[in-house]
Amino acid sequence: MTSRRRALGLGLGSLAAAVLPLTARAQAGWPTRPVKIIVPYPAGGVNDVVARMLAERLRPLLGQPVVVDNRAGAGGTIGMDAVAKADDGHTLGFAAISPLTLNPHLMKLQYEPLKDIAPVASVMYSPVYVLATQRFKGGSFRDAIAMARAAPGKVSIASSGFGTLGHIMIEQIRRKSGADLTHVPYKGGTQLITDAAGGQFDLMVANPFAPLNALIDEGKLRVLAVTGPRRLAKLPQVPTLAELGYPQANLTSLFGFYAPASTPPELVRRLNADINKVLADKEVQEQLRKLDNVPSPGTPEQFAAVIAREYAANARIVKEANIKAE
Repeated sequence: MTSRRRALGLGLGSLAAAVLPLTARAQAGWPTRPVKIIVPYPAGGVNDVVARMLAERLRPLLGQPVVVDNRAGAGGTIGMDAVAKADDGHTLGFAAISPLTLNPHLMKLQYEPLKDIAPVASVMYSPVYVLATQRFKGGSFRDAIAMARAAPGKVSIASSGFGTLGHIMIEQIRRKSGADLTHVPYKGGTQLITDAAGGQFDLMVANPFAPLNALIDEGKLRVLAVTGPRRLAKLPQVPTLAELGYPQANLTSLFGFYAPASTPPELVRRLNADINKVLADKEVQEQLRKLDNVPSPGTPEQFAAVIAREYAANARIVKEANIKAE
């Protein structure tokens, strides 16, 4: 799972100049060659699928081919490091904000997220589901908390790993409820989904995607709670964690575009306008919603402000809960 967050109305920061001065670059009719979008996750996931869809839509607006380059590893930091150090003037990144807001508090990076990378445009947020497997005998999220209080350590809850957004959510639920939930961390989502289908643990937290949704449709998983500013249209009967009394755990994975920090502000604004134009297309909105994502367009400044807030919040959460990456 990668990463955040609770809000709507997001935006962008200040972008990056590479070789030419900003006035010359603007007058030269950027881009002058293909634009590369680095996706810091493997091919086939939601991040990759959405990046390729948006790349195709951006091509006619930019007047150049737009290609996706997958550079997975280290929770997204390898790809984002490549974005931070790109000097060709034609490289962007598309990712969740967690490599910028969470990873710096868990591992040593070769770049400074808030200084070396410029937020360009918020694109979407992905809710997180709290799910019950067939092993869990309770009927609701409140039942899970009550059972964990009554039998400390007996109720297990899985995530895609230490230091992930899901791990952060679990720690927030623990701290707020006082319930002794046993965290079961996995190394990514593949084995997590397999074991969920087999009822190897009681509960789990995960972003919705095709294999997970299939298990829900088959009745092998039940959604007990969701995250987001409001209930999801497709699950109107399922409460948010905020409604259930856990606003600090009501986190979502926020995704957007980034560029090297040297990118000229004029180019950032131009890219932001183009991306928001794509997001305004009803077909694009429908495709995002089919993938269980919610469009979240906005300005560069709004996006940068959300990232800065999340960075500070994660620093506090990681320290208080003594969370460490594997």
